[in-house]
Amino acid sequence: MIEVVGLTKRYGSHTAVNNISFRAEAGEILGFLGSNGAGKTTTLNMLTGYLSASEGEIIINGYNMFDEPEEAKKQLGYLPDTPPVYLDMLVDEYLNFAADLKKIPKYERKEMLEEIKRTVQIKEESRRMIRNLSKGYRQRVGLAQALIGDPPVIIMDEPMTGLDPMQIIEIRDLIKSLGKKHTVLLSSHILSEVSAVCDRVMIINKGSIAASDTPERLAAGFVHGHTMLARIRGSREAVEAALSKVAFLESFDFEPSREEGTQEVVVKGEEDADIREGLFYSLADAKLPLLMLKSNDMSLEEIFLQVTGQDKLDSEGGGDAR
Repeated sequence: MIEVVGLTKRYGSHTAVNNISFRAEAGEILGFLGSNGAGKTTTLNMLTGYLSASEGEIIINGYNMFDEPEEAKKQLGYLPDTPPVYLDMLVDEYLNFAADLKKIPKYERKEMLEEIKRTVQIKEESRRMIRNLSKGYRQRVGLAQALIGDPPVIIMDEPMTGLDPMQIIEIRDLIKSLGKKHTVLLSSHILSEVSAVCDRVMIINKGSIAASDTPERLAAGFVHGHTMLARIRGSREAVEAALSKVAFLESFDFEPSREEGTQEVVVKGEEDADIREGLFYSLADAKLPLLMLKSNDMSLEEIFLQVTGQDKLDSEGGGDAR
């Protein structure tokens, strides 16, 4: 469990992190998002004890990071954006070295390390030099060191950076499995992966928490009503007439059709209204086949841009997409 209360970090007159508070429960995978300069990395450095705070408290599994730093750090494993591995070591040598640093007794170590290697799927790489491993496997070795000691909290900073699509899928599945036993705080700029992996998403902007909820609730909150994209076979006039009879339908807008003889329409229901059945029956009565109906809620990328104001900056030509 992670509990953060009133966390603030100042550098002279500049406030990098401004009075943020949040909680991550046991077994929760929390996504932590923020653009460059938003305060994300500073927050992670305070959470892991690398930086002191100007104000506030950090509680890691019941231990205060600033009052009981040694005990608090025992409760967490950390994988920074660049895995902290020694390239000239064999995988087993490095993991034993990390176990020494964490003061794992010799009699516990062998079984623990074997289990960790099975979990992150590097058992076959045990006798290989780390410099000869792919980036994906180096990432796994870095994650293995974070798991040594079985800490209840795992913090990962950009664990998918530089990985190919197959490696991303493998790491994503691994993170999901870790969420069954650990509290996981995951920082990433690959927003589609955050949406796929995390139970909850927290967006930091200009040093403050700008939004925090499940991806689904964030999407619902920003569109203020459920929107769907429908593909309907028939003329525009016939489709308009049928849609005008659907109860609780707030609005509908036609988009360019991708299939000849069809109409593509964005339909929006009133808040808390489920219009799917009404839409189906109205179109069926008019003998207009419904070929496709899918959610058209905002993506996590769109929510992120709106929360941080980058969509406005980009549209005005003043944004920096980096």
